[in-house]
Amino acid sequence: MPLSAPPPASGERYALSASLDNARHLSSLLRAVHFQDYATCFATASGLRVTVEDAKCIQANAFIQAEIFQEFSVQEESVIFRISLSVLLDCLTIFGTSSLPGTSTALRMCYRGYGYPLMLFLEEGGVVTVCKINTQEPEELLDFDFCSTKVVNKIILQSEGLREAFAELDMTSEVLQITLSPDKPYFRLSTFGNAGSAHLDYPRDSDLMEAFHCNQTQTNRYKISLLKPSTKALALSCKVSIRTDAQGFLSLQYMIRNEDGQICFVEYYCCPDENITEAEL
Repeated sequence: MPLSAPPPASGERYALSASLDNARHLSSLLRAVHFQDYATCFATASGLRVTVEDAKCIQANAFIQAEIFQEFSVQEESVIFRISLSVLLDCLTIFGTSSLPGTSTALRMCYRGYGYPLMLFLEEGGVVTVCKINTQEPEELLDFDFCSTKVVNKIILQSEGLREAFAELDMTSEVLQITLSPDKPYFRLSTFGNAGSAHLDYPRDSDLMEAFHCNQTQTNRYKISLLKPSTKALALSCKVSIRTDAQGFLSLQYMIRNEDGQICFVEYYCCPDENITEAEL
């Protein structure tokens, strides 16, 4: 059973309170976006979004819908704070990353509001631990604005196809080149490493392709160093949506099914590295 936190002093309500029977559902998603120490948490009635950025070039978002929690309550229109993701993960796994069969770590998470710490109440096997994590003023985040009207090309691929690609491509390459086209090669991944150029093509009727909506041919390059963090989410996912807009900004949205069969999403946005000239194609 989820823990019940004591009420705040002087009758105040928590701005955010949530409980989970199994803290691993949260920690595994947060590990998928843990490539920087600090994250911005944004809570609304629909759920929790945890955002991590690096060098204003890449942004990762973990979405945990309210339905995933046994209890999820937000007393304001939105609650936002910045927190050390490293410390949060350490606290969530304070009883270890793997539990004995039939046991799990119950979590109660409470936040009184601006200037207050995030409080975690964790219980496993009758042992309760209370953690207080200092919060900070949130920083302004990039808005990649990937609304459906601005998406030029979109495909949905079974994740195993992309996992195989990352295993086969030459990761000594500085960039990953992605081609999306309504005509051949349809979907192509290219690298340019020490061993030369390598290309992987996926036809639109491939068994791995679940949806194919490409309106124009686009070829863009992305720094592999920026894309590597997304392989954490790829490893957990069952499907991936790949989208680009007219400027070549990339969205990788991973659909992740937890141990209870519930669906969550992790999304990565990445800026294109450089323009590709016709002579290079």
